[in-house]
Amino acid sequence: MNISAIAVSRDMLYHQERDVHLSWSKPDCNKCEAVGKKCRLEKNNNITHDETECYGKSKKHRDVQKVLLATGIVLGSCLLGIIPFGLYRVHHSYKAEKEGQLKIENFLEDYKALKPSRYSYADIKRITVQFKEKLGEGAYGTVFKGSLSNDVLVAVKVLNNFRATGEEFSNEVGSMCRIHHVNVTRLIGFCADGNKRALVYEYMPNESLEKFIFVAKDKDRFLSWEKLQDIAVGIAKGIEYLHQGCDQQILHFDIKPHNILLDHNFNPKISDFGLAKLCSKEQSAVSMTAARGTVGYIAPEILSRNFGKASYKSDVYSFGMLLLEMVGGRKNIDVTIESTSQVYFPEWVYNCLDKGEEFGIRIDSEEHAKIARKLAIVGLWCIQWYPTDRPSMKPVIEMLEAEVDSLTVPPNPFGHGDGVRTTSVNIPRKPINRELEVIFE
Repeated sequence: MNISAIAVSRDMLYHQERDVHLSWSKPDCNKCEAVGKKCRLEKNNNITHDETECYGKSKKHRDVQKVLLATGIVLGSCLLGIIPFGLYRVHHSYKAEKEGQLKIENFLEDYKALKPSRYSYADIKRITVQFKEKLGEGAYGTVFKGSLSNDVLVAVKVLNNFRATGEEFSNEVGSMCRIHHVNVTRLIGFCADGNKRALVYEYMPNESLEKFIFVAKDKDRFLSWEKLQDIAVGIAKGIEYLHQGCDQQILHFDIKPHNILLDHNFNPKISDFGLAKLCSKEQSAVSMTAARGTVGYIAPEILSRNFGKASYKSDVYSFGMLLLEMVGGRKNIDVTIESTSQVYFPEWVYNCLDKGEEFGIRIDSEEHAKIARKLAIVGLWCIQWYPTDRPSMKPVIEMLEAEVDSLTVPPNPFGHGDGVRTTSVNIPRKPINRELEVIFE
């Protein structure tokens, strides 16, 4: 206890012989000590009164200070650790983005001689009138209608920004710069402006084949069987060109009605090369770390290596599924239909073909029935489980251009009898390797 002043009352001071005695009352400091403070006599107080006052910080306040100090030290230590980590992440992300852009620039420099036009992002906004008219949207970007300065209509595909490596962009430009075929969409130009990437194609006024074959009940949008056969032949020729007509073999890996565009005369054009792979013509198979394509059109060997290796025969399988959908007027996977026995549509097509039954769609004449039967036969040849049992695209074209009576019905790919390759393992109807990543659209 500290007492800074002592009030000494005169009447308490006395002298007895030689000794001097002092006495005083003990100040009451209990209240101050109870709250962890110190006490002293009140300032400016009458010297005859021993009133005390508390001063200094309370114990509770000191404890709070200690807690705040400890918290500050901990937070400071965390910040000292987080800030360098954050700076590293920002630097790493920036470096990866720059490396991706440099990779794209080097890639485009290599393809400069192939003459596609290069546009800035400002050009893309001008061509599309600030992205005014949206034509469609897919897994890797959005397509807008646009117009060049000479009033040529174009379709502009703006790629999603999150694809930092630019793999789809490189695939598409690298593939389409090599292609000059009437049944493949023409790449007019591209944009690689920082992380803004876009592709400029010729415009297809009739949009995709999907809009016509899945609405068979709509008479205004139903294509004639003659036109469907022409479209099938055109697609087959386009795929055959990709496989054999270029310097390198181009495997599309996403053949489906949605990716078949139709010009003003309904001539088919293969589009969307975002999943494509380039390889030498001598290469019989390609390596894949994950499945690529759209469910319902993916070949068995892409989902399970038990059926073989991925190759150009994988595109043949996808084309076969497309043909069967043209015949049936609906998607090959449809769980909304009433009869569960018809859920796996290709098997239903085979059964109808085997029994000589109608496919239940709009067929007005014997000639139309022959075309439908021909497309079904060729489609079933193309979707044989094993790649070695499927024809290449050249024989496919020959079958499509031949008379239906000259064609042989393929083995049943859905049974377990003599029509299927001899094996000790039963072939499942829908082989799926769940370890592989399937790309949904």
